[in-house]
Formats: sequence, C-alpha cells, structure tokens
Amino acid sequence: MPRYYYSQRKNKNGSKISFGILKDLVINIFDDFRRRGYFDQYFGYDCIDQGTVPGLSGEDIASFVLRKTKNHALWPIEDNRKSWRVDDLFDFIEFTFDCISKPLPQDAYYHQFGDCGWHYKFFNKQDGQLEYKQEMCDVLSDYASGYALSVSGEIISLPEAGLDNLINKASLPENTPTTLVEKIEHAKNKFLRYNSSILERQEAVRALADCFEILKPKLVKVLTSNDEKDLFNIANNFSIRHLNNKQKDKYDKNIWLSWMFYFYLATLHASLRLINERIKKYNVLCPSQKST
Repeated sequence: MPRYYYSQRKNKNGSKISFGILKDLVINIFDDFRRRGYFDQYFGYDCIDQGTVPGLSGEDIASFVLRKTKNHALWPIEDNRKSWRVDDLFDFIEFTFDCISKPLPQDAYYHQFGDCGWHYKFFNKQDGQLEYKQEMCDVLSDYASGYALSVSGEIISLPEAGLDNLINKASLPENTPTTLVEKIEHAKNKFLRYNSSILERQEAVRALADCFEILKPKLVKVLTSNDEKDLFNIANNFSIRHLNNKQKDKYDKNIWLSWMFYFYLATLHASLRLINERIKKYNVLCPSQKST
C-alpha cells in the first residue's frame, strides 16, 4: 500500500490524483525500469560499439507495438504522450507489462568504454512483471475510483470498500481443485476488468454460479437442501444461468450484479472452507487426491 503524507491525509480527497499526474507517474515508472534493463529483452538497448541492438520486438518497435495493441497513439512515447487518453494509458500499461522481464546477473557484463552500461543475456519475466505490477498498483489505486493491475496484467477496478480482502487477500483452501481456482480467478478478472460490460459481468456471475454446480456433490454434505436451493435460485431466476420467460430481468443490473458477484464469491470461500473442514474431520479424500 502507498504511504499517504500529511497533506494527503488532511484533505479528504487528497490522495486522489489527476489524469495528468497519473500519466507522468506511469511514464516515470516505465523509464526507471527501462533504465535498469528490464525492457532490454524486448526493446533492445544502445551500445557505444554496436549501436542499437534490437530485442524481441525487432528494429521497428513502433510497428511491433501497433501489431500487438492496434493502437496508433502509443509509440513513440514522447511524440504521443501529450494526446493520450485514459484508454491509451491503460493500453500502454498492459502492453509494457507483457514486455517486461527482470535482467539477471548470470553472464551479464558492464561495458566500461564510454560508460556504456550493463549488457544482459538472461531475464526472468515473472519476477519483472511482479515488480512492475507492484509499482503500477501504487499509483493506479489513487486515480479516480481506484484501479489495479491484475496478476495477468489487465487493468481492473478496485473492489468496493470493505471487500478488498475478499478479492486480494482471502485465499482458497489448499486442496481446492486447480480448475475451480482458475474458474474463480477468471470470473474475478472478468467482473473487475476496466470498462467491463453488463454482459461480461453477467458471465462472471454465471461462472461463479457454475462453481457451485461443480461442488454440488460435496455441498450436500455441508449445507441443508434449502441453503443449496437458495444459492441456485438467485442465478436461475435473474437471467444469469438459464434464459426463460419466467426469469426476472427488470432490475438495476449495475447494482444487483455487483451484489450477486460478491455474495457468490464470499459464499464460495465459505463453502470451500466447510468442505475442507469436513475432509480434515472425517479424513475424506477429495476426488483429485483419490486419483493420485
């Protein structure tokens, strides 16, 4: 979490930053990582002896950026940054997340002639992305309603007040099947993704409802039949899982989809913990354990 200084704490909205400041901070973060060699693998580097040494993006970086993002406004940065809108800046963050990799000391050497600098041969993409994500999240959280960069590198809206622990910190039990973990994470990313549509949010809620279908054989052991029915009735009756003429669709989807998403997510966490406790208590093996 970023540290807020006196003037920011004193003013109710003091921690919020303008788009202009956000843009300057994002580019400053990018420049700092590039200076330290984190983009050498993709964008190459300048050498006093060899000239420009291209990276994975090739000699024409602007064309590479255009092919990947379909956005003419991103590169070269200095020529375009003044005209960037929010969508352009967010494209830039997601694209550079895909291109960053941490330089490794193995076989690296410092080119002393002309104080040329370090040249690297090996990189770690995952470590570079993690460091970049942490820096970007610190500034994104203070813009507008608050944003973050997901594990997969997508701009997402911060969860509603009081629910951030459920999204960012609450972990699923260790014996949760991998397919279920992936389905839940995919639903979270889809629902919270920047500028997500009503349809995408409905699909995210549907994905969480489908998780209960997967867990149904185990849920009957820890829930009463009425509890189980209530879980499915919400999704079945509000045009989420199955479309029919008996379903209700005359409701404020922005409000109710948000409620359904967080309700299902919290209930999934609780259900998985109840199942996990039963497994421990009765030494009942989950299907994934039985197959090994």
